[in-house]
Amino acid sequence: MSIFVGNLSYEVTQEDIVDVFAEYGKVQRVHIPTDRESGQKRGFAFVELETKVQEAAAISALDGAEWMGRDLKVNQAKEREDRGSGNGNQRRNRY
Repeated sequence: MSIFVGNLSYEVTQEDIVDVFAEYGKVQRVHIPTDRESGQKRGFAFVELETKVQEAAAISALDGAEWMGRDLKVNQAKEREDRGSGNGNQRRNRY
């Protein structure tokens, strides 16, 4: 399981996120996506804790909490949707 953390400040660092989530368990991984072209953080992150119980506790405690001037959106991450191959073969036949 993974936790989605949204509405993050663009100034947040991996260490900041580890500090907040460490209260709920051992942080296994933090991923802060960035824009491919600009390198700017995108305002969300994914966090993995050691157990599902720890992750559930973090979600319950932090969803809606104010941090760094923003109200966090914290929930279970959804599986990434398959976007196709990107070669245009997804178009419908017009005829």
